[in-house]
Amino acid sequence: MTVREWLDGRTPAGPAALRARIDDALGSAADGESATATSACLAAAQRLVEELMLRDCTARKSALDLLAADALVTYAFEAASQSPTHLVHRATEAMMRMADLGASSVDQVKG
Repeated sequence: MTVREWLDGRTPAGPAALRARIDDALGSAADGESATATSACLAAAQRLVEELMLRDCTARKSALDLLAADALVTYAFEAASQSPTHLVHRATEAMMRMADLGASSVDQVKG
């Protein structure tokens, strides 16, 4: 089963526009094995947030990207919950990735 197929099985299904944005953000990772769903979703969310921060996009037109990033993190943890013994590690990894985004954004403002 691929990441895309795993996402297809999530219920309730989200709006079509949101799912299309999630698929776009995942890129080729959507065709990877479902076992990679946690890392693929986290990486895609990180890229989306990073792009938004770099463009300083807080306007309403960025809402779909923000919703997609949120959904991707939610899906990442849903996938991670299937292996509870690794959940603490995955949560720490996610926090570090998102914190790194904030730190790099502060560095850019200072620099």
